[in-house]
Amino acid sequence: MRIVGLTGGIASGKSTVSNHFKAHGVPVVDADIVARDVLKKGTGGWKKVVAAFGEEILQGDGEVDRPKLGRIVFSDPAKRQLLNRLLAPYISSGIFQEILKLWLKGHKVIVLDIPLLFEAKMDKWTKPIVVVWVDPESQLQRLMARDRTNEEDARNRINAQMPLDLKRSKADIVIDNTGSLEDLNEQFQKVLFQVTRPLTWTEFALSRQGALLALFSITIGVLAFRKASL
Repeated sequence: MRIVGLTGGIASGKSTVSNHFKAHGVPVVDADIVARDVLKKGTGGWKKVVAAFGEEILQGDGEVDRPKLGRIVFSDPAKRQLLNRLLAPYISSGIFQEILKLWLKGHKVIVLDIPLLFEAKMDKWTKPIVVVWVDPESQLQRLMARDRTNEEDARNRINAQMPLDLKRSKADIVIDNTGSLEDLNEQFQKVLFQVTRPLTWTEFALSRQGALLALFSITIGVLAFRKASL
């Protein structure tokens, strides 16, 4: 099984690339969706966060007011680290469960879409690593336009993440998203070809098909040994 790591920065275009993978039949495990699920009302993550940040972060229906919580943690590094520590075990478990489901279905290539791929040290489980990069000024302007936020809030959110230039230096594949959508699509086609190439023997051995083949081979070997011993 090949687990492709996909990461980038806020407003870099990572979600667009993730959607391209889905549109081409490559399953994607989206850490943001997992993170939303572990923060739903009544879950273990919800209880931990409410206990730490207080009921003032809740909406009228009891769900977490995500924009409000975001403003709190993006303006305070200590609170952001606290939130990450509280939710990390739940998110990691959720991601593993999604990967296991896809493995059981027999998928040979999956994409792990994680904004904090390097920060969470999950890059060691993915190969290759794809980073969607954009220059800092374009990133700032796109974020302000997308979320209709002011420059200070936008910079706080960008600065809360590992710099894109550093992520780019750690990547196996870089998608430069400073150009047009047509440029992005052209780069994506090349990346798609790279990540869906035939599996290596090691990757195949980690797939469901490889595990079944190994089990079949062991069974045949055991039966042959028993027959020879009779």
